[in-house]
Amino acid sequence: MIVQRRSQPLEARRRRVLLAAVACALAIAGTRAPAASLPYSPSLDPSNMDRSVDPCEDLYTYACGGWERDNPIPPEESSWSVYGKLSVEVHAYLWGILDELSRPAVTRTPQQQRLGDYFYACMNVAAIERAGIAPLRADLARIAALRDKRGLARLLGELHPRLETDGMLFTDDVEQDARDATKVIAAIDAGGLGLPDRDYYLKQDARSVQIRARYTAHVARMLELAGETPQAASAEAGVVLGIETALARATLSDVAQRDPYQVYHRATLAALEQLAPHFDWAEYFAASGLIARPWINLSEPQFVRALDALIAGEPLAHLQAYLRWALLAAAAPDLSSAFVQESFDFNEAYLLGATADRPRWQKCVGWIDRDLGEALGREFVARSFPAGTERRVVRMTQQIEAAMKRRIEQLDWMSPATKAQALAKLAAVRNRIGYPRHWRDYSTLIIRRDDFYGNLSRALDFESHRQAAKIDRPVDRDEWEITPATVNAYYDPQLNDINFPAAVLIPPLFDARMDDAPNYGDTGGTIGHELTHGFDDQGRQFDGRGNLRNWWTAADARQFAARAQCVRDQYSGYTAVDHVKVDGALTEGENIADLGGEILAWAAWRQQTRGVGPPDRDGLTPEQRFFVGFAQWACTNERPERLRADAIVDPHSPARYRINGVVANMPEFARAFHCKAGEPLVKPPQKVCRIW
Repeated sequence: MIVQRRSQPLEARRRRVLLAAVACALAIAGTRAPAASLPYSPSLDPSNMDRSVDPCEDLYTYACGGWERDNPIPPEESSWSVYGKLSVEVHAYLWGILDELSRPAVTRTPQQQRLGDYFYACMNVAAIERAGIAPLRADLARIAALRDKRGLARLLGELHPRLETDGMLFTDDVEQDARDATKVIAAIDAGGLGLPDRDYYLKQDARSVQIRARYTAHVARMLELAGETPQAASAEAGVVLGIETALARATLSDVAQRDPYQVYHRATLAALEQLAPHFDWAEYFAASGLIARPWINLSEPQFVRALDALIAGEPLAHLQAYLRWALLAAAAPDLSSAFVQESFDFNEAYLLGATADRPRWQKCVGWIDRDLGEALGREFVARSFPAGTERRVVRMTQQIEAAMKRRIEQLDWMSPATKAQALAKLAAVRNRIGYPRHWRDYSTLIIRRDDFYGNLSRALDFESHRQAAKIDRPVDRDEWEITPATVNAYYDPQLNDINFPAAVLIPPLFDARMDDAPNYGDTGGTIGHELTHGFDDQGRQFDGRGNLRNWWTAADARQFAARAQCVRDQYSGYTAVDHVKVDGALTEGENIADLGGEILAWAAWRQQTRGVGPPDRDGLTPEQRFFVGFAQWACTNERPERLRADAIVDPHSPARYRINGVVANMPEFARAFHCKAGEPLVKPPQKVCRIW
């Protein structure tokens, strides 16, 4: 995963779900109690395989067919995977910690009290039900009280920091200056959409038209729950769709957003005011706590221009209807059951195919991991992350970086000048394993045992102002983007670091009990994946200091583009679901990282086992165990609705192609399984895609 300062549209809309990254394991595990410990699953499990399948035709099913059979998708989820299942197990374990801390005790530290009281308030469903829509009444009244459009800037400036949303009309951000990575500046980004992506508003196929009709009905039902008459709600829902469609037309596509030059337009506040004069930007920045100096990044100037025209042209009553809806959409998962159910019915059931909502404990753990993530992560690390794991992963990382260095030095298509720059960038990469070395201070965040919605709102406001305080100050290069209990990893192009939280370094992903082959195939591939992101189609455009700078000769850039096109064309030929193809342009960076990462992991594993001659196990040679270990991290079941949605918004290819697409470009795989020329996963040498 490459961290982008601008969230993917689906992530922005469903950030609570994705930050939790969990599914309900209770139905599968047969338990309804918090977990006292983390269960053990090996990093290579022969029972997860389907040996009736020829690996030369389909390595993914050969490695994962048994897992798919034994792990049906829980009703609460639209997909179920090894990563998702581990996330659930981690969150069930965190549930146990939070349940313990929710009981008042004199031995609780102030940090533990915040965690426990937040969890207690979140689990107090009866109080949340009694409150109904009351937590929103003050903000709804402020929207209703707008007398002219001049008041819009202050209202949005005060609402944006404490709402979890893709923005009302637009979003703001705090980011490193792409041209000067030592500086932090404010940004104004496109946003304001209630559907997952701009394409949902613009496509004219039958499915898209149906989705828009269902969405309009969903908006109307939500407005009715807030007290509107059916007639008024229906009319206002049409207004909402019209406003959001106008915003969507002005928004760059996900593929265009992958080009960092297309989302970087540094300007002054005066220039912003000239570009969009019908909105009081100075008032907005003052109310939101953001600092508009010395620069602001206007990520999509054409969106800002269209936003200004919309504000100027829409009647105030239309803007108020839109704001009411945006407030309700952002808060619905946090309110009483009627709002929760309506939000679930459209966003999870209709769009993604889930058949039941997630249990309350799971939502609460996800919210706390988002809002008090380093406090919760500190508890997780202290109880569940052995120092030995850190040492082994550090060694593996160093070996993979050494493999990358050798590969750059040996490239026959890159000039010495560009190689020198690439090697300098590689040498500057920082490796961060497990957890931050300086834990975040939450001492000023007020958490009350009897105020769930207030806790959410104050936590979001706390984080917004914590981010705003970074502007015009030195960049904190030790800060993490995700929490220690997150089952994921990432590369940050502007910090030039690769990051592996503790929760992604436990079985079945990294297994200290297992031999090196599956560990290098799985975790080694993940390390290589994140490292390769520094040199994919996006990452290669930043230098070793994190600045957006072209350090390539023109000839070398053309050579890279030609090799990247090979990857793009290969994945564009795959079918995601039904007639929907994988978008090779959208998934280009992740596909490059998958391929480069596994090539590096293979080289590091061969170096690690040189002269050792590890024995066969489970009927597999060491080389075969490497590739089966690689494949088993990706075992996944997905609903068709989820596959359709991901084909539009997800920069990752479907799981089977993240495996089969990679090994088809690795002759080492064909040799390991004695595959013959002409078999599905054996490309002719002249068609093999290889960049790094």
